[in-house]
Amino acid sequence: MSSKGQVVIPQDMRDGFTEGDKLIVIRDEDKLVLRKASELDKQFLEDLEFAKRSDEAYERIKSGEGITMNFDDFIKEIKKW
Repeated sequence: MSSKGQVVIPQDMRDGFTEGDKLIVIRDEDKLVLRKASELDKQFLEDLEFAKRSDEAYERIKSGEGITMNFDDFIKEIKKW
């Protein structure tokens, strides 16, 4: 990050973006999400909900509410879904 707060996005990460595009920056603690302003749609809202649920799950795991299981049991549980 520059002294002016500017950040360079590597060229291989800029596919689909062009000069002049308006972006929305969402900050959540130490994470930044960039989206084109023109793409504020259902997928964007789903992304926000997914991020919220992921953070909530991570907090539950950190507080000791998570469970552990071996690989085979995990696969059996996933197949039930």
